[in-house]
Amino acid sequence: MTELRNVEVELFRFKARVFVLGVVVSLCFGLLASRLFYLQVLRHDDLKEQAENNRTAVVPIVPSRGLILDRNGVVLASNYSAYTLEIMPSKVPDLEQTIEELSALVEITPRDRRRFKKLMEESKSFESLPLRTRLTDAEVARFVAQRYRFTGVDVKARLFRSYPYGELASHVVGYIGRINQAEKERIEESEDEANYRGTEYIGKLGVEQSFEAQLHGITGVDSVETSAGGRAVRKLSSIPSTPGNTVVLSIDIRLQKLVEDLYGDRRGALVALDPRTGEVLAFVSKPTFDPNLFVDGIDTESWKALNESIDKPLLNRALRGTYPPGSTYKPFMAMAALQTGTRGPSVIINDPGFYMFAGHRFGSPENERGGLMDMHRAIVESSNAYFYSLANELGVDVMHDFMAPLGFGQITGIDINGEVRGVLPSTQWKRDYYKRPDQKKWYPGETISLGIGQGYNSFTMLQLAQATATLMNGGVKHKPQLIIATEDSETRARTLVAPAEPESLGYKPENIAVIRKGMVGVTTDGTSARAFAGAGYVSGGKTGTAQAASLAKNEKYNAAKIEEHLRDHALYVAFAPAENPTIALAAIVENAGFGGANAAPIARRVFDYWLLKQYPNEADMAAVQQGQATTPMGKPRSLTEVPWVTPTGVTVAQP
Repeated sequence: MTELRNVEVELFRFKARVFVLGVVVSLCFGLLASRLFYLQVLRHDDLKEQAENNRTAVVPIVPSRGLILDRNGVVLASNYSAYTLEIMPSKVPDLEQTIEELSALVEITPRDRRRFKKLMEESKSFESLPLRTRLTDAEVARFVAQRYRFTGVDVKARLFRSYPYGELASHVVGYIGRINQAEKERIEESEDEANYRGTEYIGKLGVEQSFEAQLHGITGVDSVETSAGGRAVRKLSSIPSTPGNTVVLSIDIRLQKLVEDLYGDRRGALVALDPRTGEVLAFVSKPTFDPNLFVDGIDTESWKALNESIDKPLLNRALRGTYPPGSTYKPFMAMAALQTGTRGPSVIINDPGFYMFAGHRFGSPENERGGLMDMHRAIVESSNAYFYSLANELGVDVMHDFMAPLGFGQITGIDINGEVRGVLPSTQWKRDYYKRPDQKKWYPGETISLGIGQGYNSFTMLQLAQATATLMNGGVKHKPQLIIATEDSETRARTLVAPAEPESLGYKPENIAVIRKGMVGVTTDGTSARAFAGAGYVSGGKTGTAQAASLAKNEKYNAAKIEEHLRDHALYVAFAPAENPTIALAAIVENAGFGGANAAPIARRVFDYWLLKQYPNEADMAAVQQGQATTPMGKPRSLTEVPWVTPTGVTVAQP
């Protein structure tokens, strides 16, 4: 019995073990089955995609950048394809030795080495960086034959940006450059991240920057099958890239070149607008720079020369340079007097050549005849005393409230980035600007010099041109517009860029007529009469001379004893034809002195070009560049007689 009981116990234990083992095995099979279901059913699509990715690679196709044209279709920015010798520093064991060995196959200049070093400092080591661009076919062949010797070095075919006219209109067109770290982070945080895969360049300045979205295009992709080692075997599918759109500027590039040539080596700015629309016809800042220097990555030496130059060639003076307007402010002061009812056009003010206020003598740097002045004569002869007294009557805040709608000290809203506001002073502005309590107070004597465009007044030529255009357009203000159309890269369909709605400032026509007549008098009998003698049209204008540096008390201005960069600026504002203007401008020639002798002659030749299709002859051009011309010398040339030549010396069709 005992033995039978032991057998039953052992049998029970055996069955229990078998049962437990069966449960464990069943549980394991259940886990395997559930895992299989999870992988094969629930994650089927995801894992299939990952498997595909293991054998395929997506290669971005960078789009061709859109063109930039002037209003007549002249190409200002384009693209070309060229071979580039590139190095990925992270894969090169001895960079200096590699570059030395490469120089035996391909010419590598000191500038190439400096540029590469600068790119190394700005980029990550795993990026492919250009050492030499625009390789010849012979250089490509020599390198390809020796490629096996150079790990991390390759030749790539790339599209390059080209600015065929070099320095011409460089501040307007701008330039592109390699995407830096800050720009890369900004792109990664934006909705455009996918569209910039494979893209190494981006607009940095001017139209290239402001219209980056239009010019960049849409990135395409190639899906390729790869081997285990990652080499492309065959193309599976392709979505082509879409080139960027063409951008059409309102600029007339021939007018732009004329103005830049008239300035010569002098510094300054000129903005010309169509008062009827706000279109920008010329947007000049001198000196200029060559945007082609930035395309491959500017080298340290060239950057230092541009950035540290006393002439500041990288400063867009038309957009960001601020200056006292000098006597060009007087017509606007007169309009403020008329519109506010402060002073009528027939009120007489005696001008003895100075103005006394609170025991202080306010003089005049200009050679005035003096005497009894009504508003017309005060504008024509640029009477300081008349406008000193007017400023005292108006007061700083009334002047501010009248000038602000004209655009002085305001952002005009022009369609490129970087515009500055300048300073239109008021009592509130001074309280906000200064920190010490004794600096915040506005003193009555500070108002006086504002009347002749001095003091705290500081405006851009863009603001001055817009104000002139507004005044002579019957008080109707247009936002300045540089981009007038875009063109689809595929369909070639052109879409006009609608201008912003104009704003009427509500000026009385009879008041505008008074100012118009006074400014016409400036060109016929006043301070710019010599420059406009014999013109085949009637124009209006106003000369100005503005201080670039303050004088000590009782110190008299003597240009010969002052450093050139501290001498007075020459300014001129103008419009033509007088009764129905199609062009208005503001110009400054820095440190050149009297506006009638240095800025007005430039305006005369701009109007001759725009209205009469005339171009100065070579002798006249040289005289203007030296500040030694007033009325055009000799016989002007017809536009058809002047060949349109690129900086490379290739004559192209007339625009």
